[in-house]
Amino acid sequence: MYVDAESDQPIRVLIVDDHPLVRRGLTALLNAAAGIEVVGAASDGEEAVAFAVEDHPDIVLMDVSMPGMNGIEAVRRLLRAVPDTRVVMLTSFSQRDVVIESFDSGAVGFLLKDAEPNELINGIRAAARGDAPVSPRAARELLQDRTQRRPLDELTQRERDVLTLVGRGMANKQIAWRLGISEKTVKAHLGSVFDRLGVDDRTQAALWAQKHGLV
Repeated sequence: MYVDAESDQPIRVLIVDDHPLVRRGLTALLNAAAGIEVVGAASDGEEAVAFAVEDHPDIVLMDVSMPGMNGIEAVRRLLRAVPDTRVVMLTSFSQRDVVIESFDSGAVGFLLKDAEPNELINGIRAAARGDAPVSPRAARELLQDRTQRRPLDELTQRERDVLTLVGRGMANKQIAWRLGISEKTVKAHLGSVFDRLGVDDRTQAALWAQKHGLV
């Protein structure tokens, strides 16, 4: 749910963290910031989902590590119930898998608890505008993941199947019969494979498959 920067309505925030001191501190900080109102605080994922369904906050600040339902699973469930809500993870962890899982679950931002107060406040305002606030450390993890990811990781399982059969020298008609799909679908998958691998034709794709052990 985007909040118009010109609107007189405050950005309504739900805080989710299992530590009472963190909840109280964040509540005091954010309520003192212009244009932000903390409308609730939850101590775990289940509470957060129930509150969001009832009160529809604009922004949810979500911790990752909590007893019971963790923050990442809570994001998935919350966004299924209230898809317009924007979730920003606020945690102590910046490990790559945590950052990636958070964004895969539907979070729009990732901030760290050791951030300066203004960074957190500006991050909430950015998320409310429709932007994606990300701490520098989390951004580095995302960039490193992107640069280290192999082209094969970008393919769907069906695209891998098609590529493997191309590497074995099969024609489109044979691939379609083997996989139980149409030739048109095979061609569509091949187009996607060519783009993701950076090759120009099926000969290059077949050589790539053989070189990388798919055949």
